[in-house]
Amino acid sequence: MERARFTEEHELFRTGVREFVNREITPALANWEQQGRIDPQLWRAAGKQGLLGLTVPEEYGGEGCSDYRFRCVVMDELAEAAAASVNVALGGFDDLVAPYLVDLGTEEQKRRWLPGLCSGERTAAIAMTEPDAGSDLRGIRTTAVRDGDHWVLNGAKTFITGGGHAGLVIVVARTHPEAGSRGFSLLVVEEGMPGFTRGQALDKLGQRAEDVSELFFDDVHVPVTNLLGNEGGGFGHLMERLPRERMSIAYYALTTAEAALRWTVDHVKSRRAFGQPIAEFQNTKFTLAEIVTELEVTRAYLDQCVDALTAGTLSATDAAKAKWWATELQQRVISRCLQLHGGYGYMREYPIARAFVDARVSTIYGGTTEIMKEIIGRHVIA
Repeated sequence: MERARFTEEHELFRTGVREFVNREITPALANWEQQGRIDPQLWRAAGKQGLLGLTVPEEYGGEGCSDYRFRCVVMDELAEAAAASVNVALGGFDDLVAPYLVDLGTEEQKRRWLPGLCSGERTAAIAMTEPDAGSDLRGIRTTAVRDGDHWVLNGAKTFITGGGHAGLVIVVARTHPEAGSRGFSLLVVEEGMPGFTRGQALDKLGQRAEDVSELFFDDVHVPVTNLLGNEGGGFGHLMERLPRERMSIAYYALTTAEAALRWTVDHVKSRRAFGQPIAEFQNTKFTLAEIVTELEVTRAYLDQCVDALTAGTLSATDAAKAKWWATELQQRVISRCLQLHGGYGYMREYPIARAFVDARVSTIYGGTTEIMKEIIGRHVIA
């Protein structure tokens, strides 16, 4: 299946990304999965390669490229290596943190934080989810009270990707409890601030190399200069940027499913049963026909969404459509591909096995499938 609408420039970039993945990631991935952590050196290597801060303006250390297809190229190559953990780790900056800092940060904040993040010398995370507030962000209980030139932050966050090693964390907190959805603000907590502690990395089903942690804030005094965006505007800031996060999840789900199909075609052509290649059985051909058709139809829609994201016109509703459909399709495709691998598909040395467990969270994080349908349904009724 051809990757649509990538130019010669994108393919040249792809060559460099593929070499980077083969050199820096593939040989170490199994070890990282066993250790439950990615070597911090990877961020510095990625920064040197120009893979961090793709959309961050050059004056702040980034690549200054608004074309989201370059980020898609990175996801393609990580999917081919079954490196979902690495995609989440690197994408945590480009798809989650960077848009907040670039769009909402003051000049001083951007110059203070972005160069180190783009070079990989520091890492960052965004802390939204709480034990009682997942997809429903209005349930957030973490609070921040103004005290002179500081905000005093108290609360806890959970399931925070990269939280165990992040040098700075964008924390969503209630600053005006009586104001409803207008009562949230974004505060940037930096490593070393008294009262900021981290729990142990959580024991996950898949994506085991990337740490996901609990974070605790006990009377953390955050300078007012670390307020990101408008006071009380946190909920709106989140809603404006969630489409990019959801689009990144959708795209990676699709490109992982496409990779799974390629691995499966290679396997069924070489593996024999009852005197012939598995590929020659009608069931195999029918299954592959269904998979490739669903993938190509989905690719056509997601290509449109990628173009809209680059143009800044991707709506929250269309991002929700892409997210729920592509991630649910990912579950179906990878499961069927694993079945065609037979017993080998259950072995973690095969990429299809890692992809199977790594993919399961896709329909959950970034907003569950059910929440995506709620967003779309509200739009249809309105």
